[in-house]
Amino acid sequence: MDKIKIGFIGAGNMGTAIIKGIAGSSMSDKIELHAFDPDSAKVSDLSGYGVSASSSEADLVRTCKYVFLAVKPQIIDKVLEAAAPGADSETVFISIAAGITDEFIASKTLPEAKVILVMPNTPLLLGEGASALSHNDKVTEEEFSLILSIFRICGKAAVIPKDKMKEIIAINGSSPAFIYLFAKGFIDYAESAGIDRDAATELFTQSLIGSAKMITDSGKSIDELIKMVSSPGGTTLAGLDRLYEGKLTDTVKKCCESCTNRAYELSK
Repeated sequence: MDKIKIGFIGAGNMGTAIIKGIAGSSMSDKIELHAFDPDSAKVSDLSGYGVSASSSEADLVRTCKYVFLAVKPQIIDKVLEAAAPGADSETVFISIAAGITDEFIASKTLPEAKVILVMPNTPLLLGEGASALSHNDKVTEEEFSLILSIFRICGKAAVIPKDKMKEIIAINGSSPAFIYLFAKGFIDYAESAGIDRDAATELFTQSLIGSAKMITDSGKSIDELIKMVSSPGGTTLAGLDRLYEGKLTDTVKKCCESCTNRAYELSK
């Protein structure tokens, strides 16, 4: 049986993480991997994972049915123009570029282009990604199922409406950076209080992991979980009062709105 040919335009962190996920999975014997990057050394570094180098964007698209656009949104215009000559009606473009729409990709390639949109995040590098996916109506269920299964190899994946792909960026795509900043505040405080930074990092990061599991596995709502930690007149409530004073949840909402607004700007 012929192998499924999957290509990557862009061999940066995210593209490489997806390639490694495929290569290390039970799907690997059914898939033939190709990649193109202007920095040919990046592609050479992936040869150990069975990746073949393509000579150009168009060459890769001619070779592969499934084409991952693993590039920044700021350069996707030029990438699509270079890739377009190799595309045909069976090509499936998979874009991980924030804010870029299927209509934009079609306008630069084929009017009837098959497009799958994905918003992954950097924990995918550790096989712990959280990826949101959608597709246009040209993509078949079989085609979409294959790509969905690839992202589930690399972590968790959820299917959302196509018109919410910009709004989801703040929730899973950009949120690791917001969480890191939140963590920095706690760890910096511990160090200022004379606590070893490594010990504080270990304890706080485990608290993040455990708290996430309580949200997913305890069967309790977030409000109920907050109450479980908050004894009347205790230390937690004293801290929560300051967070409420600082309007933490309102700030988070504004952060998400700014992230979404920027996604709409990038899509223009």
